[in-house]
Amino acid sequence: MLGGVTLIIASACVFNNYLDRGIDKKMDRTKKRALVTGEISVTAAIIYACVLGVLGFWLLAAYTNALTVVIGAIGIFSYVVLYGYYKRASVHGTLIGSISGSTSLVAGYCAVTGKFDLLALLLFLIMAAWQMPHFYAIGIYRLKDYKEAGLPILPAKRGIAATKRQILLYIVLFALTACSLTIFDYAGYLYLIVMLVVSGLWLRLALNRSTIGDDVKWGKQIFGFSLLSLLVFCLMISIANYLP
Repeated sequence: MLGGVTLIIASACVFNNYLDRGIDKKMDRTKKRALVTGEISVTAAIIYACVLGVLGFWLLAAYTNALTVVIGAIGIFSYVVLYGYYKRASVHGTLIGSISGSTSLVAGYCAVTGKFDLLALLLFLIMAAWQMPHFYAIGIYRLKDYKEAGLPILPAKRGIAATKRQILLYIVLFALTACSLTIFDYAGYLYLIVMLVVSGLWLRLALNRSTIGDDVKWGKQIFGFSLLSLLVFCLMISIANYLP
């Protein structure tokens, strides 16, 4: 499962680099990618992406189950095709992109259980909620890049203030969905306490008046803490069965 999902994600990333090479050359963050500089040819990249994808799906088909293969297919399609289109066409591209970003955790669960149930849905919703503050924060502190590339992300189309309100909303949603694992008896109270503390610290950071006026600094802090919150969440669900 780990090998298959990793290869499929890698395949999707290569396809995305191929599709975005025109955009990437306009952004400081991505202008040195291999397809932009010509270090790797377009033909080689496409072949490489196809090989990665075929190997990934073969591993899932051979060693997991049909449901996990379907989830893998949804992940790569939603990232390469749906997100590839909507990131250029709609302010809601980030939300569309959260679909693919939520499938890997669900794939791991379904590979073991062989079913898509309430817990699988909750894991999907937790990851989707987490991704929105994470990527909106990048959009804020890398706003110049996105404007130069002409991408209609939320900070560029509706302003940073509106984006910050959305970030606050999604942090609260992350807290609620993460805590729902205890509400539905999938995790204990120690997990609940830890996730409430982490979510509260994330929300407090977003409301910090000392950085609220410095958009770049604020965005970097929200982004950095999003990584910590994800790490803690993954750790806690990994050991939840052993905790009170």
